[in-house]
Amino acid sequence: MGYSPEDERLIDTAFDRLMEHCTKICKTEKDADLIKRAFFLAKEAHEGVRRRSGEPYILHPLAVAMIVVDEIGLGVKSVVAALLHDVVEDTDYTVDDIESMFGPKIAQMVDGLTKMSGVFKTETSEQAENFRKVLLTLSDDVRVILIKIADRLHNMRTLGSMPPHKQMKITSETIYLFAPLAHRLGLYAIKSELEDLTLKYRFPEEYRQIEQKIHETEPDRVRFIEKFNAPLIEVLKANRIDFEISGRVKSVYSIWSKMQRKQIPFEEVYDLFAIRIVFKPSPLIPEKSQCWHIYSLVTDIYKPKPDRLRDWVNIPKANGYEALHSTVMGPDGVWVEVQIRSQRMEEIAERGFAAHWKYKSTDAEGRDEGEFDRWIKQVREALNSPTENAVEFLDNFKLSLYTNEIVVFTPKGESRTLPQGATALDFAYDIHTNIGNSAIGAKINHKIESIFTPIQSGDQIEIITSQNVKPKTDWLDHVATTKAKQCIISFLKKEKINNINRGREVFEARLHEFGIPPSARARVFRKVLPAYECTTKDEFYSKLGAGIINLDGLEKVLRENSASKILKFWTLQIPNPFKFLNGDDRKKAQTQNGGKDSGKETGAREATDGADADFEQPQFVIAPCCNPIPGDEVVGYKNPDTHKVDVHKKSCNELIKLASQHGNNLTPVAWSSHKAMSYLTILELRGIDRVGILMELSQVITGELNTNIRELRLQSHDGIFEGSISLYVKDLKDLKLIMEKVGKIKGVEKITRVENLKE
Repeated sequence: MGYSPEDERLIDTAFDRLMEHCTKICKTEKDADLIKRAFFLAKEAHEGVRRRSGEPYILHPLAVAMIVVDEIGLGVKSVVAALLHDVVEDTDYTVDDIESMFGPKIAQMVDGLTKMSGVFKTETSEQAENFRKVLLTLSDDVRVILIKIADRLHNMRTLGSMPPHKQMKITSETIYLFAPLAHRLGLYAIKSELEDLTLKYRFPEEYRQIEQKIHETEPDRVRFIEKFNAPLIEVLKANRIDFEISGRVKSVYSIWSKMQRKQIPFEEVYDLFAIRIVFKPSPLIPEKSQCWHIYSLVTDIYKPKPDRLRDWVNIPKANGYEALHSTVMGPDGVWVEVQIRSQRMEEIAERGFAAHWKYKSTDAEGRDEGEFDRWIKQVREALNSPTENAVEFLDNFKLSLYTNEIVVFTPKGESRTLPQGATALDFAYDIHTNIGNSAIGAKINHKIESIFTPIQSGDQIEIITSQNVKPKTDWLDHVATTKAKQCIISFLKKEKINNINRGREVFEARLHEFGIPPSARARVFRKVLPAYECTTKDEFYSKLGAGIINLDGLEKVLRENSASKILKFWTLQIPNPFKFLNGDDRKKAQTQNGGKDSGKETGAREATDGADADFEQPQFVIAPCCNPIPGDEVVGYKNPDTHKVDVHKKSCNELIKLASQHGNNLTPVAWSSHKAMSYLTILELRGIDRVGILMELSQVITGELNTNIRELRLQSHDGIFEGSISLYVKDLKDLKLIMEKVGKIKGVEKITRVENLKE
C-alpha cells in the first residue's frame, strides 16, 4: 500500500527542507546527487510503512538526517548513512547492496548503525555485550555513534506515541547511556534535550511544574539580565570588541536534579541562568588573550568569586570544550555565572566532536588535540577488557562519560587529566596497572599522604609502592576512574578464583579425612553453609581459601543436628506486602500515576485469585538502595539471581540502570493496602544545637508518635548539629507526619528523607 497525496506532500516538504540545509555541505553536484539517491532508495525501501504515530516511516530517517547536518554539523556521507540507517535492518537490502551503490565507507557506517539498532532490541545482558562490540566503532568512526545519538534524539522527540512500558525502557536507556555519551562527545544542547525529554516522560507532573515556574519568573529574570548586562555592553563596545551577549536559562532537568540533590524547592535554586559572551576574535591577537581581556573587563565591574574560576581555555576539557567561566557578584547580591568564549569555541561547545575535528586541521595555535584521542584509546582498551562481564563494563564505561576534569602532574612535570573526585590511587592506576596494584602511599606536593587522598588540579604526585601490598575490595570505594575500577575488579576476581580453588582443596581434604563420600556433599553443605554464615559454596570456599574462616569446628558442625540452624537461617517469613497487577489493577494504577506504566510486562506473572496471599518464602524484597515505603510509586524488578522481585522507588537511580540493561525484568507492582508492616527509612537532620535536643527527638518519635528508632546519630560542631535517624514507618503518610512533628522541634532547621542509598 503506497502513500496518500497528503503523505507525499509531507515527505516532499521534509526532503526539500533537508536539501536546503545540505547546501552548506555539498561542495559539488555529485554530493547533492548522492543524498538524493539515498533518499529515493530509502523512500522506496520503506514504501507504505508507517510509524506507531501513523506518519510515513520515511519521515524518521529524513528527521535524523536533518539533525545530523543541522544540529551536529556532520557531512555528506553522514547524511547519506542517516537516510539509510534502517534500510538494511528493516528491508531486503543488504550491506553489500549499499556498498555497490554508495561505496565501502557509507556501507561500513550503515552496517555499524544496523548493529547498534539490534543492541537496543534485546532485553538481557546480551544488550550490554552487543553495545560493547558496537562501541568499538567509536575508535574507528565516531560518526556512527553521532548518527545513533541523532536517531535516539528523534525517537525521544516522538516518544508520546509509544506505550508506557516502552517509554520506561527507552527513557532509562537514554538517561543511563545516551545523555552521558552526548555529554562526553561535547553535544551539550542535545544532551540537555535528551535529559529534559526523559524527565518529561518519567515524571510529567514535575516537568510541567518546573516549566511553568520558569515561564512565570521570566519577566523578573529578563529585567535582572538587562540590568546586569547594561554596564558590560557599554565597556565591551568601548573596547571595540565584536560580541554577542545573552542569558541562557538552565534546562528543566538540571533544575530538577538540583532540587532533588539538595532537597530544595524551585524558589531556592538561585543559579537559574548564566550570562554568555561570545566574541569574534581579532586576527592580530590570540584568542586566549582576548578571553582574559574580556574577563578583566567583567571583573572590573563585578567582583569575582575566587574559587569559581574555570580555565578551560589553557586546559580544554577532554571532549574539546574551551571557555572561561567565572562567577561574579551581580546587582542585589546575586551570584551570576559568566561564560566567555570565541565563535570557534561556541561552535565546539554546541556541536562538540564534529566542530572540534573541523578545526583540527586549520588550528593555527597548535592546540593539544591529544585528550580526546587519549579518551578514545582508553575506551578501546576498556572494550577489549576480558576481565569483566558486559553489565559491569556498561557500568564502568558510564563512569567515564559524565566527568569534570582536573589536571595533575607527575614528578617529572608530565600532565595527566583525571576526573574531578579522583584520588592518588586513580593517579597510580593511570600511570600503570602494576603501580596501582602495589601502591602503598603517595607524595602529594612533596608531602606523604594516603593513597585514598582526593587530588586537586595542579597537584604534583609521586606514588610509593610495595611488593607486599595488593588491592582490597574497599579500594573500589576510593577510586573514580573506569581504569582503576577495572584493574581492581580484575585483580580481585583472579584472587577470588585462587581462593576458591585453594578453599575447595582444603575442604575436600578434610572431608576425605572424615571418610565422607561425594554423594553426601549436598547434605554436608546444608549444614555447613549456615554454620559458617555463607549463602553459596563459592562464598564458603573463597572465605576458607582467604583464611577468613577455618575448619577447626567442622566436626562438631557435622555431628550436630543442625535442623534448627538451617531453619533459622533459611525460613525467615514476612507477610507479602505487594501484589502483581492484573489488567484492571494496572489501569487503575496508570490512572493514579498519570497514565504511566511501571515497566515492561513480558514475562510477569499475572495476578490470580490467590496471587495476593502470603507465601512460605518472601517473594518480594524491599530494595535497600532506595527503601520504598507504602505511598511511594514503585516498580518491581525480577531478580534473576534470587528469583524474587526487588521493589524499587520509581525515581531510584539503581532502577534506571537496571531498566536500561534488563528492560524485560521490570514488572508492575502495587502496595497491598491490608498488610500492616513497618518499613525502614532514613531521615537527615540539620539545625542549631542546644541542650536536650537529642532527648526531645527521642520523646517525639518514640513517645508521641509510637515509632521504633533503629539508629539515631547526631554530631555537633560550632553550635550546629547534623545527623540521621533510621526508623520504621508504616507508609508515606506516617513518614510525612513524623517529618512534620520533628520539623517543629526547636532548633531543627532542615529535615529530609534520604532518597537513594548506597548498598
